Amino acid sequence: MSARNELNGQDGNHSKASPTSLEVRFAQSQLNRSRRQLIRAILDNNEETFFLSSREMAKRYNVDAATIVRTVQALGYERFADFAADLRQHFVNQITPYTVLKAATREKRSVTEQIRHCVERDTESLSVLRSSLDSDRVVELAKIIHRSRRILVIGVDLAASLAWFLAYGLAPLGFDAEAPVGSTGNLQHKIDVLTGKDLLIAISFGRCLRETIESVLRARERGAPTFGITDGNTTPIAMHCDAYLVASTSSPSFTGSYVAPMALMNSIIVASAHIQPKRSLDMLGRTEEEYRSGDRWYQEPLRPAKSGGDGDHRVGVGNSKRSRKTV
Repeated sequence: MSARNELNGQDGNHSKASPTSLEVRFAQSQLNRSRRQLIRAILDNNEETFFLSSREMAKRYNVDAATIVRTVQALGYERFADFAADLRQHFVNQITPYTVLKAATREKRSVTEQIRHCVERDTESLSVLRSSLDSDRVVELAKIIHRSRRILVIGVDLAASLAWFLAYGLAPLGFDAEAPVGSTGNLQHKIDVLTGKDLLIAISFGRCLRETIESVLRARERGAPTFGITDGNTTPIAMHCDAYLVASTSSPSFTGSYVAPMALMNSIIVASAHIQPKRSLDMLGRTEEEYRSGDRWYQEPLRPAKSGGDGDHRVGVGNSKRSRKTV
């Protein structure tokens, strides 16, 4: 799925964004007073309305569903689904950690209920990934990884954790993968030596961080293929990368959730390992001895043996079950 043919993002900056298409439509509309008040209320509370169906939205504002549909049609939308898509983008454009936490506190849940709700949302994100993941696209990325001389994984701020995980997972398979520190100068220096034989994987969500997008544009200027990991089909990552994969970061947590993106990272690593399983086994075989008997793992030190009155010698905690090596 080429980005040229084509939410909660928590790695992005929070500077004043340009007006969304929904705001432009609203400003140019000729709605009557009641409809204008309804749309204004929906926009002002977008963090609580962007995920609602027409029926749920009607219930929230004490009108019937037909009123909601007619109002969005008066804005110029043919279907409620088109309005909902723009409302979601409006939400993404406005979101900050503060607005996320503010919306969560308005729900009047107990702390226990907030925890349960958070886990439920993560489970939903995994379910969506499972049903919508384009496995062929993951395989395509894995093949590109195998062909690439060098792989640069770009993730800034919180997304750096995802970039580091992916690069670390690819390295034992024999790939020259790196997740460079996301300062502007460092990224520029790393990207300037890329060629068409290399690959840049960019990870960013929502409005997307400027440094990440500029890295994509810089890599493309040098002829390097680019692949994006993002949370929607209209994000800057989706628009500027050669191809991309989507995983939701939606969460009641003000940090967003990387549960689904982490699952996506795992699928990329698994695909990369199984494209050429013999090669992968050969590479992992080089560290097999270290994993089995090396000094990699922590061991409880043996305590001095205690002498019993009958000459029986018992071993201390050092040989208890707790001292067994665990991967």
